Amino acid sequence: MASLDDLAFFRQLARAGNLTATARELGLSVSAVSKRLKQLETRLGVELATRTTRRLTLTAEGERYLIRGSELLEELAELEEGLGEDSEALAGPLRINATFGFGRRHIAPLLSEFCRQHPAIEASLELSNFPEPLVDGVDLGIRVGQPPDSRLVARRLVVNRRVLCAAPDYLERYSAPVVPQELARHACLVLRENDSDYTQWRFVNADTQEEVSVKISGHLASNDGEVIKQLALDGHGLMLRSSWDVQEELAEGRLQALLPGWRGVRADFFAVYPQRRHIPARLRGFVDFLVAGLDERVHTVS
Repeated sequence: MASLDDLAFFRQLARAGNLTATARELGLSVSAVSKRLKQLETRLGVELATRTTRRLTLTAEGERYLIRGSELLEELAELEEGLGEDSEALAGPLRINATFGFGRRHIAPLLSEFCRQHPAIEASLELSNFPEPLVDGVDLGIRVGQPPDSRLVARRLVVNRRVLCAAPDYLERYSAPVVPQELARHACLVLRENDSDYTQWRFVNADTQEEVSVKISGHLASNDGEVIKQLALDGHGLMLRSSWDVQEELAEGRLQALLPGWRGVRADFFAVYPQRRHIPARLRGFVDFLVAGLDERVHTVS
């Protein structure tokens, strides 16, 4: 049992990347974490890591201990879950990351309901504007676009396109564009959301599947999608937003979809997780729950 505890401790230490973060997660002092690591190294007779309070670097022996130890912990989890696979109860840690907008609007409420149904789940939801590639310690990532990494499993959660839209107030003052090229004479709300060329808006012809890219400009810009949406609602110009984000405003008439013969490019959401022999039941269960829940919550343009 002590060996398994040591394996779990070392895996957590390696995932955290330094003594300070590990101490914070375990509710211990840095000195206590450092002492436990020294005791583990003494028991094994090898140095597992070189460390400072800011950074921990695994030795070759530490890498080997981490890799094989993680496999053993996964095998133990597989055994225990297999013994109780007839039970509907799910338990254990579940660490998820997603983008701020979609994470707040849809993932967080579904996670809340999932944890209400399975109170033994220990969940952590981390949100950021630009989630990094899946790293060790993250069980599930919610991403736009299917990842190119074949070592990851990607399950589509939402079929989604970007929609060109504007408020009725703006359209009363300016005639609606008929083709993408007419955007050059309109005030476009620029979302500086990532490192891509955010002044290029792309559209696909619904009939011919021709794709065009249009250079846009405008006096108002932001790096936050909610700000851009509010500016559009206030009648300041046109915006290109994911259909999941504007479905309510479109249904209520506060925004109007434009360019009916054209579609914004696809921006589907995927559940992404590492490919491995044993996928924990809690992870499989949550992904299934997301698929069903998002099907009811999100009504997008395909």
